[in-house]
Amino acid sequence: VGLCPTPPPLQAISPGKNFFAGGFGGVCLVFAGHPLDTIKVRIQTMAVPGPGETPLYRGTFDCFKQTLGKEGVRGLYKGMAAPIIGVTPMFAVCFFGFGLGKKLQQKTPDDVLTYRQLFAAGMLSGVFTTAIMAPGERIKCLLQIQAATGEVKYAGPMDCVKQLYKESGIKGIYRGTALTLMRDVPASGMYFMTYEWLKHLLTPEGKSPNELSVPSVLFAGGMAGIFNWAVAIPADVLKSRFQTAPEGKYPNGFRDVLRELLREEGMASLYKGFTAVMLRAFPANAACFLGFEVAMKFLNWAAPSL
Repeated sequence: VGLCPTPPPLQAISPGKNFFAGGFGGVCLVFAGHPLDTIKVRIQTMAVPGPGETPLYRGTFDCFKQTLGKEGVRGLYKGMAAPIIGVTPMFAVCFFGFGLGKKLQQKTPDDVLTYRQLFAAGMLSGVFTTAIMAPGERIKCLLQIQAATGEVKYAGPMDCVKQLYKESGIKGIYRGTALTLMRDVPASGMYFMTYEWLKHLLTPEGKSPNELSVPSVLFAGGMAGIFNWAVAIPADVLKSRFQTAPEGKYPNGFRDVLRELLREEGMASLYKGFTAVMLRAFPANAACFLGFEVAMKFLNWAAPSL
């Protein structure tokens, strides 16, 4: 399928409803996906073993087993407060940005957007979310790796914010913003375009995409997550490294991280944590889009004129 076929018309776009339904979808995503996110960050940031040393984790399942063995189920949900606080408004803003991006490209409310236009609307949502995403991700990554190393520096998300602010001001909290943008702008375009394309593909002839069955929504949402991360993972590896590195380790920002990774571990290092990412992407995003669609149905029923 090319990028020009047009999906069937949907209900009039309401960025406001997108905002609230997106927030609910975000909460569903965190609960479903956080354990594998913890595994992903730990694998991406583990130290390179020296000659004759064994790596800290042999892979995704070994990391899962060790985390569960040493820290129990709670270890898998380490650092979840920051994404819950950040993800609810972040997904609200993300879906609002997508709704707005679609609305801005419509000349009339009945205009049907092409897949290229849906991709552009998705990219706008990635710009919108970075302001919330960058500090939330920085705090989450620091809390996830301190649990793995056993060296407790931060008592929790708020303590982490306070210490970062004391050490290097607002800049310290927003460290990694450029990499978050590099990750989220193209990935969000892919995310929303794939979801809309699959919804269109799975809609039976003569039916509306709003009437899709729960399994179809779960499939479209899960696959959208996989396509999103296929685009995002190299920038995500660089971001995790950069945001958790000691102050001053990478004076030239992500270029230094990229050089070091390629020199020490080769091209494959840009896909570190790939298994954990892909295992998480399907259920987390399936849950997110199902939450979004359920909340959207409720809002359309409760406030049809908005």
